[in-house]
Amino acid sequence: MNPNPYQLTDEAPELCFSCHGDIEDISENVPSQHKALKEDKTCLNCHLPHGSDYQYNLKQETFDLCLGCHDKPMKFGRVMLPSMKKFLEKNTDWHGPIRDKDCSGCHNPHGSVNIRLLRYYYPPEFYSPFNIDKYQLCFQCHPETNVLDKNTTKLTNFRDGSRNLHYLHVNRKKGRTCRACHQTHASNHPFHIRDTVPFGRWQLPINYVAAENGGSCSPGCHKLKEYKR
Repeated sequence: MNPNPYQLTDEAPELCFSCHGDIEDISENVPSQHKALKEDKTCLNCHLPHGSDYQYNLKQETFDLCLGCHDKPMKFGRVMLPSMKKFLEKNTDWHGPIRDKDCSGCHNPHGSVNIRLLRYYYPPEFYSPFNIDKYQLCFQCHPETNVLDKNTTKLTNFRDGSRNLHYLHVNRKKGRTCRACHQTHASNHPFHIRDTVPFGRWQLPINYVAAENGGSCSPGCHKLKEYKR
């Protein structure tokens, strides 16, 4: 007598992995693992086994499927992740992949060698010496020249005259990583500028103000810094 329900030859995920060995390798051998593959119905949390109206036999469109679980805070190691659904409702300036409703543009849902299931490396630190390899994730969409060209009048509006202020912030021993100023999913400011910058246990307000020909910020206890194009 077959011990498995529905006369299946094995249970999920072992049955799925008998064909999808590449997914098994990812899900079992990477440091950043997706709980959806480990709990409850495993593969069947997201996929329909017989057929679907959606790509990859998903139960729903990717964006809706992800927010079906990420609609509440979740603990990830020692970090508490916010409800992404509520966060996106409150922050209306969405990052490009979010606008495209494609969470998998940045995250691998089966697992990753990078933090938080990211497809490419993204530095977790606030400060980090510059290395182009540390921006692999960002450079899948954004041009590398944004941080490589010291002077420009075309690449970015974040410049003081022709002085590229992205280059200034990044290219130093104590360089600021992208997360220092930008909120990666969404914010209520243009270019996904953060309300606050993470600094140790504190969240320091940036106080960014856009101007017609530039802008200014005065993070935390520091004096006002202005730039004019």
